[in-house]
Amino acid sequence: MDKRSASENLKNKSALVLGGIKGIGRQIATDLLNQGCSVALSYFDWTEELENLKQTLNETNGFYSLHNIDLRDTDKIPSFIDDVIKKHKKIDILINNIERGGMPVVHGKYTSHQWDLEQETTLRAKHFIFNSVFPHMKQLDEGCILNISSIAGITGRSGPAGLIFNDGYAAANRGISSFTETWAKMGAPNIRVNELMLGFIETRHGPGTRGWNLLTSAQQQSITDHTLCKRTGKISDVIKAVNFFIKDAPFATGSVLRIDGGYVLGSDPVPDLPEGVE
Repeated sequence: MDKRSASENLKNKSALVLGGIKGIGRQIATDLLNQGCSVALSYFDWTEELENLKQTLNETNGFYSLHNIDLRDTDKIPSFIDDVIKKHKKIDILINNIERGGMPVVHGKYTSHQWDLEQETTLRAKHFIFNSVFPHMKQLDEGCILNISSIAGITGRSGPAGLIFNDGYAAANRGISSFTETWAKMGAPNIRVNELMLGFIETRHGPGTRGWNLLTSAQQQSITDHTLCKRTGKISDVIKAVNFFIKDAPFATGSVLRIDGGYVLGSDPVPDLPEGVE
């Protein structure tokens, strides 16, 4: 049986999940722990969620470690990765999930400080994390890196999404796709690097975020109307895609999978073919 088949046992795997204190990062980490994977989670903001996070992770009975680090301080990243390796022996899986995602409906027009914060968090931190993890992962027989990005890299600040995606966030996410392609080439053939490009998901752009709650009901409806599936996504939709790349897609690398319910395609109807003139 292919060691990377759908029945792969994660009990001897170790994962690093960035942005793990709540939302999608937290659910990814919990799911991996429930499958027997040891998990290191990074966090910085939202420290009021820490005790609840620990309770959730303890219920898995899995081995985990928590790391409080501001990943904008790139000088601290190598020692952070060394600490993860010391505790977990290796990093087989990297979930590169960190972003700021400032929303126009929340922040209005960006200041230069907010712009820099966006680039440092959403884009730059991913680059320096990869640089520190990659030498360790190259020593393994196989590895899996998954970059989490946003459809903002395609849509920009336009259409119904324009109240949620700002220009800096859109630019940063377009850069992530460039990382994915370059890193896949660097990692080949043993390290697979792929990208999950998210649309309006609960706790990420969608319900459960401050920005979504600031939208009027009509503005929220315009987003779901523009989405082919006519709904926002669930975290469970993301978890299934994460598991697909980790366990079920050994021939996928350099790939970008949109989990957006068809938002990018939009809801314009496909017309019936006309009779023609001959």
